[in-house]
Amino acid sequence: MRKTLGLLLFSVLLNIQVSAQTFTLEQLKGFNKLTMNEFKKEMKQLKFKFYDRTEGLGFLLTEYEALDYTSKIGKFEYAEEKSEDRIEFEFKTKKENDQYLKLILADGYKQTEKGKIITKESYVDYYKDKEQIRLILPKSGENSPYTIIVFK
Repeated sequence: MRKTLGLLLFSVLLNIQVSAQTFTLEQLKGFNKLTMNEFKKEMKQLKFKFYDRTEGLGFLLTEYEALDYTSKIGKFEYAEEKSEDRIEFEFKTKKENDQYLKLILADGYKQTEKGKIITKESYVDYYKDKEQIRLILPKSGENSPYTIIVFK
């Protein structure tokens, strides 16, 4: 009983949301477990609208946008390398980014690597066991979104 109560309280802490269009870490992780069809249904239930579908070499990306245009979420599925499957959530404010960072650290993730992605935005990777989360910061002075990537 005590363990269950502790897990419930911890879960509530992780489920604190910054805005109506923000997802918790648990929700983002959960989206990775859904099939693409289940993900599409979930986005419709959450009132996100279809944004784009991209097929690349060995992957499929389906993106949805919040009705207020403040955020966008995409699910990547890779045909051969399933470990590359991921959820990318883009949002507008540093405040939201700071909230995600607090939740990531509170959940036991440790910072492991920093770098730049191909488009030159800075990123920081966080790992816990075999789970990986990446935070991507917009280029200085640009109106690009912040991004959190939750890998499968």
